[in-house]
Amino acid sequence: MKKLIAPFVTVCLLLASCTTPPDKTFGIAALNCNMIYGFGGAGMQRELASPSVKLVDEKTMLTAPMLRKEMVEEKIKTLQSNYEKVKALSAGDDAKEMITASLALYEYVLPVYKKEYIELAALYDGAAASEKITALEKTISDTYAAKFEELYNNVIKAGTAYAEKHGIPVTQVNTSPR
Repeated sequence: MKKLIAPFVTVCLLLASCTTPPDKTFGIAALNCNMIYGFGGAGMQRELASPSVKLVDEKTMLTAPMLRKEMVEEKIKTLQSNYEKVKALSAGDDAKEMITASLALYEYVLPVYKKEYIELAALYDGAAASEKITALEKTISDTYAAKFEELYNNVIKAGTAYAEKHGIPVTQVNTSPR
């Protein structure tokens, strides 16, 4: 009998160590979605209108504006990485709704970043007429913002319930991406 207990305990410990702690699961599946905040609305429009700067010379600390395409490509890399982390989660049934909602959100926005936002970035980088930029921004907003907001709210709802169940303190601030 003692010979059976040791392997059983070892297997139980290994299985327990394979699950992600609730706070980390919450961070990966719900909190990382904050990176998408502003999609289809004014937030992303502001990011593209006022590009970040990058360091071009370490000796002189000279900076230059980033190309908008670089900004969008970096965002895509980050979102793709976060999406892969969510896909890799192996949490219990209590996290299933949050993880499913998170995956749906990433699967909805990633193609838009890869196509429409890359196109919009090219317009900015090419100094296109403001009318063309505004028209594409409006098309993105009209086409994707409502569904994005629904999917984002699903993540917030499921994430909040998960956090409450696991005693993770959460404060919501301005949940509307517009």
